[in-house]
Amino acid sequence: MIEIVVAVLAAAGAGWLLRRKHLRRVAAGPVPGIPCMARQPAGAGRWRPGRVYAEQGEARWIPVRGEPVPLPDGRATAVRAPSVKEAMSINPGSRIVTCVYGDGGEGGTIEIAVMALDLRELLEAIPRPEPDTESGTEN
Repeated sequence: MIEIVVAVLAAAGAGWLLRRKHLRRVAAGPVPGIPCMARQPAGAGRWRPGRVYAEQGEARWIPVRGEPVPLPDGRATAVRAPSVKEAMSINPGSRIVTCVYGDGGEGGTIEIAVMALDLRELLEAIPRPEPDTESGTEN
């Protein structure tokens, strides 16, 4: 009988703590930015967690640890599903957006993996180039 009372008290205490934590998160509001995993340069390196922010018309990726990576003149060049090997490191339901940024020698490539629901928001921050309707090629 005593074990049942202790188990009920423990469950009630855990429920109370979880509810407090949930209410604090709701009161704090949404976290800005798009949660993602990224690797730079594209196709090499490790996937690192971070967030993409698109403020003042310029996107930047801020990893959890490390220096922010500005993405000036960023353009999304491809969207794909992760391979089996990549799916072990990132969520298999995510989409990988390959981006190029900068101009000439100071530019680079980056792959950003976001959940499918966040894909539209990322493509608004880092748009795809519009195809040239006259020649059928991209600008």
